Amino acid sequence: MADVNVWVVLAAAMVTAVATGLGALPFLILRSLSLYWVSISNAVAGGLMFAATHSLVAEGIALSPLRLIAGMLIGLTGILLAKHWLDETEHAEIADLSGMNARKAFLIIAVMTAHSFAEGVGVGVSFGGSGELAAFITAAIAVHNIPEGLAISLVLVPRGTPVWKAAGWSVFSSLPQPIAAVPAYLAVSAFAPFLPVGFGIAAGAMIWMVFAELIPDANKHAPSSTIGIVVTLSFAAMLAFQYLLLKT
Repeated sequence: MADVNVWVVLAAAMVTAVATGLGALPFLILRSLSLYWVSISNAVAGGLMFAATHSLVAEGIALSPLRLIAGMLIGLTGILLAKHWLDETEHAEIADLSGMNARKAFLIIAVMTAHSFAEGVGVGVSFGGSGELAAFITAAIAVHNIPEGLAISLVLVPRGTPVWKAAGWSVFSSLPQPIAAVPAYLAVSAFAPFLPVGFGIAAGAMIWMVFAELIPDANKHAPSSTIGIVVTLSFAAMLAFQYLLLKT
């Protein structure tokens, strides 16, 4: 790959980050939601995040199951410490939200941002291999980031955040991708062992977020059977999006 340099890697990773903001576009049409649809939104976000977790775990196991598990424990510890810190903070504000809504927004943005570091390393490491591999990984992560941006927007917009700010926070959550991609490309052998740990950190935090925050919120204003259906369909849709479109 003689034509690849740091700027090419940086540009590719920036594309994957910007793609995350596309997930907010549906809310240009859906301006407001009833409490029922807020619950459905939380269920969709939970299903999408859980499916993303499945992908992280699958990739991590293929690389190193022990490092993946260690990363998951680190991720769980980190998200619990973050929640404890937020619970002790009286005047939390983020994305035009305050109080409990701000805490939830901060947690999901923090989780997705941590997730992005591992993906950025993946982009950088892939450019150390064949051109076909780098192109595939970059395209896969960019496409994968769109429903992740939707998951973030599904939490922010129904709680009062403007669509353009939700898109901005979605892109912000993926900025670690270009930040991590360049050093990973320059030192492939040093960063490659980190990949399963990074996948595990993101997966551990995301699993907690789904079942401790999103699903309980989803059950507040909609029947649990409906929420179960929505979570399952969202999970299946995300997997179909990943494997039917990206593996063909």
